[in-house]
Amino acid sequence: MNILAVIPARSGSKSIPDKNIREINGKPMLCYSIEHAKKSKYINRIILSTDSVKYAKIGESYGAEVPFIRPEQYATDTALDIDVFYHCLDFLKKKEGYHADIVVHLRPTYPIRDTKDIDAMIEIIMNDAKIDSVRSISPAKEIPYKMWLQEKDGFISPVIKDIKECYNMPRQELPKVYYQNACIDVIRGDVILEQRSMSGSNIFGYIMHKNFDIDTEEEFLKAEKYLKISSGGKRFVFDIDGVIAKITKDNNYSLAEPNEPMINIINRLYSMGNEIILFTARGYVTGIDWSEITQKQLKSWGVKYHELHFGKPNADYYIDDRSLLIDDLFELFS
Repeated sequence: MNILAVIPARSGSKSIPDKNIREINGKPMLCYSIEHAKKSKYINRIILSTDSVKYAKIGESYGAEVPFIRPEQYATDTALDIDVFYHCLDFLKKKEGYHADIVVHLRPTYPIRDTKDIDAMIEIIMNDAKIDSVRSISPAKEIPYKMWLQEKDGFISPVIKDIKECYNMPRQELPKVYYQNACIDVIRGDVILEQRSMSGSNIFGYIMHKNFDIDTEEEFLKAEKYLKISSGGKRFVFDIDGVIAKITKDNNYSLAEPNEPMINIINRLYSMGNEIILFTARGYVTGIDWSEITQKQLKSWGVKYHELHFGKPNADYYIDDRSLLIDDLFELFS
């Protein structure tokens, strides 16, 4: 099958100027999407659709094709995705006789993706002829059942009207709601060319719980922090008590229980190629030797690490029970 990845990268971003080629962790933003497509076991062609010769040269240097410079009318703030994609597929059909069976839409504002998600979504559409498209979705924090429309006279009416007084119902009793996170869309080529649609009628939802779309400076910095850490080579030093282990009464460490969410994050950092150093002040005041018990606990809890210190070594990052970085790690990796 002809499975085409299209990365649309126009040059006129206003929120972050030239954000599609802004360097993030040492590489232009759009290059990450090219790399994601290259890692897929199904995608066999990658095209960058851009209105900029400068962007085109960058895209080509990372392995994307740029068979055209996108016409100006398809590179405005108000240009629709369908116009951009129809232009691309129509150009390839007329110029080369090429027809894309499946099109993978990878927005360049997502420098962080798991290629397994791309391939899983392609497999879903390949294995079910009834599906017109697969769209990545995430659980919505705000739900439409509690939302209102306001008239000019100040009166409000509920957005959702098919559930009686849903705005008065407990959140737990309402249907789960998802929003399209714009990370990955997979569409049949015929749907784009024949129906002139980016979705068709039968849309399958692929659930993601994490996404890193960049539209603000804050989101850019968050994604850059993730990329720096996930690329490995950093030295993390974790305190044991209050971080890896829950605080115990009267410092009786033999009764310590594991903090499993944090252990999961530590193991992820380890698997990314970071150096994990553990330290503890156990016995520093009392003189009691807790080394054997501590090592047995870490082993039974499944903690992956490189060194254990009964003291405080040098590091790139220190994570103890008073560290603000704990919140960052949970936000980025949990």
